[in-house]
Amino acid sequence: MTRLAQKTAPGHNGPEHSDLHVLNQEVIACTRCPRLVAHCRKMGQVKRRAYLEWDYWAKPVPGFGDPDARLLILGLAPGAHGSNRTGRPFTGDGSGNFMYPVLHKAGFASQPTATHRDDGMRLLDAYITAAVRCAPPENKPSPEEIAACAPYLDREFAALPNVKVVVVLGKIAFDAYLNYLKRRGELKSKSAFLFGHGETYKLPNGRTLLCSYHPSLQNTLTGKLTEKMFLDVFKKAKKLTQ
Repeated sequence: MTRLAQKTAPGHNGPEHSDLHVLNQEVIACTRCPRLVAHCRKMGQVKRRAYLEWDYWAKPVPGFGDPDARLLILGLAPGAHGSNRTGRPFTGDGSGNFMYPVLHKAGFASQPTATHRDDGMRLLDAYITAAVRCAPPENKPSPEEIAACAPYLDREFAALPNVKVVVVLGKIAFDAYLNYLKRRGELKSKSAFLFGHGETYKLPNGRTLLCSYHPSLQNTLTGKLTEKMFLDVFKKAKKLTQ
């Protein structure tokens, strides 16, 4: 069955909070990074053979989840033929196929599979976003592109006041969150923070930072990140959000 990507903002888990709604509309319309805009559109035209019938989203991907979430999951960027196709974070690619079953087992997702934006997936007390909202070539955004997206992350946190735990997926997301804390004046130096899977940091703002390897195929197929390792992180997050 063909799934056509919608051209409007993905729905959240309930009535949209106005700040998040406005923010997500601005994200979708963003053209701050010409290289990324061009790449997203190109991937939507070239397509992957398995998705030739899809109408790719092919633009910045907004966050997704529960506006009252106590858990925020911060990823790297959309995949060229995953989120850039479906318009929802971690939906329709290998990373999402690995992550959503784990979120379901941990109690943060209503179902284990995420294929398209009308698949019924709801996040439970969780919200997913990314350091960069556009699919970058070779999954490698430049420092300038990460910085260009940073104001969106700042506003997202402001619109998600109940967040108690932040799970960062990979080193780029880790650095993006620490830089957010520095911009807020809540962190003077990043020197005391070292990225590693399972690392846990209690932050001055009362939140807890949990680190995980990114659920990319490069990590999951090689065994660098196993389902148990990933599930352990979200089991800990579940306890900390209670």
